[in-house]
Amino acid sequence: MPATKPCPFCTLPESRVIDSSQQGLVIRDGFPISPGHTLIIPRRHTGSFFDLAADERNDLLGLLDRAKAVLEHEHSPDGYNIGINDGAAAGQTVPHLHIHLIPRYNGDCLDPRGGVRWIVPDKADYWSKR
Repeated sequence: MPATKPCPFCTLPESRVIDSSQQGLVIRDGFPISPGHTLIIPRRHTGSFFDLAADERNDLLGLLDRAKAVLEHEHSPDGYNIGINDGAAAGQTVPHLHIHLIPRYNGDCLDPRGGVRWIVPDKADYWSKR
């Protein structure tokens, strides 16, 4: 039987953690798509947002608010995308839930309209006649 790789979020070095709470951790994304790209991760290994207990959700959303405040101070973004890839069909590559907090900046892409809808490009542009 092949050895399974350890979960990268269950084995994070303390040096990566920029904030934490009883239920979660905050780190900068290892492969950021914008300056300040941040991840909010539950301490408990679970793959899905829908498997969180209410207290875990509340705690992680509190960390999300705190992470946003830090980004406001450090990077002054013009907007944010907040996303969760929940399941392989949704693009989840690390089977440990993590919430992406992605700072957005005016001019960082040609036309940001549609935001997360661009994960299915043929469905993203609903405002123009094509």
